[in-house]
Amino acid sequence: MIEVRRLTVAEARRSVEALAEVLADCVAGGASVSFMAPFSKSDAAAFFERLLPDVERGDRILLAAYDGSKLVGTVQVITATPPNQPHRGDIAKLLVLRSARGQGVAALLMKSAEEFAKAAGKSLLVLDTVTGSDAERLYQRLGWTKVGVIPNYALFPDGRFCDTTVFWKAL
Repeated sequence: MIEVRRLTVAEARRSVEALAEVLADCVAGGASVSFMAPFSKSDAAAFFERLLPDVERGDRILLAAYDGSKLVGTVQVITATPPNQPHRGDIAKLLVLRSARGQGVAALLMKSAEEFAKAAGKSLLVLDTVTGSDAERLYQRLGWTKVGVIPNYALFPDGRFCDTTVFWKAL
């Protein structure tokens, strides 16, 4: 059974290697999540280390999905927004180990992200994802509203361009 938990900064610090394993696996699998090949597990760990101050300040909610004791997925809610957008949050880095996909982990992470965002006083969430991806289909199934597609918005880890679809959801 999959369990989703919000990580405290201490838990996140202890989980950096497991979080890094998930991120590195996703990038190795071709996910366009801000990083380029070659991308190592130490690069991934450094990314999560840099997030710790945001988690500690409460500017970022870091969730982790566990299958037993193994961390198999993660997602973030960025709650730090400009003064004129205190009601809005951003969903970032929905990541699931390739070996754990197809078990509903991503949907559970998103449901939890929405619940934690609402508890943090957010009434609107936004995100972007690769157009045509499994994640795009997931967001549509979960009731997110498609804003549109931005062509050639980002790169896949191998350097190819990818289009990005932007979504929003009222909570």
